[in-house]
Amino acid sequence: MSTEERIQSFRDSYAALRAEIGKVIVGHDAIVEGTLIALFAGGHVLLEGVPGLGKTLLVRTLSQVLDLSFSRIQFTPDLMPADILGTNIVMENASGRREFQFQSGPIFAHLLLADEINRATPKTQSALLEAMQEHQVTAGGALRPLEEPFFVMATQNPIDQEGTYPLPEAQLDRFFFKILVGYPSPSELAEVLNRTTTGAKTQVNKVVNRETLIELMDLVREVPVASHVKDYAVRLVLATHPRSETAAAISNQYLRFGSSPRGGQALLLGGKVRALTQGRFNVSFDDIEAVTATALRHRLIPNFEAEAEGITTDHVIAQVLQDVPRDAQAVTA
Repeated sequence: MSTEERIQSFRDSYAALRAEIGKVIVGHDAIVEGTLIALFAGGHVLLEGVPGLGKTLLVRTLSQVLDLSFSRIQFTPDLMPADILGTNIVMENASGRREFQFQSGPIFAHLLLADEINRATPKTQSALLEAMQEHQVTAGGALRPLEEPFFVMATQNPIDQEGTYPLPEAQLDRFFFKILVGYPSPSELAEVLNRTTTGAKTQVNKVVNRETLIELMDLVREVPVASHVKDYAVRLVLATHPRSETAAAISNQYLRFGSSPRGGQALLLGGKVRALTQGRFNVSFDDIEAVTATALRHRLIPNFEAEAEGITTDHVIAQVLQDVPRDAQAVTA
């Protein structure tokens, strides 16, 4: 299959997924696009928004249109790591002897919905750390690999304080994108009410299987990135590092820590997927800029001054995009 045919196959699969998800999810085009970009890039997604905006429904719908195994975990304060990973239980074999047998937990699935992830204690949240980065878990005294592909789609509510535990920075950094889910427009809300207050039922079809998805993910890695575009991504990440030679002025003022190298990885991989969705086999500056907010907003740690003045990481990112020129020559000029 030629490169052009592979790109067209990617676009067809992407369009089919968008169409099937659109049967259930009203609006939220940027949110659906960001989720699918992270999916094809092989990354995990954190969806943040107030209750009732369709975060869980989006992930459930995604599980229905992908021919992958799916598990859902409702995170609660009393959830334990073994409830996620699994545990050894005593079983009696055919000869009557008792032996330990590992009972797999819900993490052993291709697509894992971690619903309201910030309601679990840090001890339980940490059960996902190894799986998200290494695609394996240590449980029952053994290393147990997870079948590829493996995605964590987590949701969290930003307004609840009681009974919630903020995700540690190490775990936030393992999420490819953090996507903010906002309120629907008046027309979208009207359509939501029309769909959910009548007897109509929507059926979605599985359009991408495991083998096809892995092939498309491999294609993403093959997309070339020109050196000047890659350099732009590097300069964006370095501009978020406060008290460094490359820091943007706003980073020095409002940040305690900047993005890790994973932020740069997310910029390039997200840009590659976006390029493919538009039928291009090369990454542009616009592709990098389009994914910068979702790739970096959870990787920047604001300082006290930012919190006191209500400055969010999105504000910082927007200013960094203005301050960092696309042309590297402008930096030294």
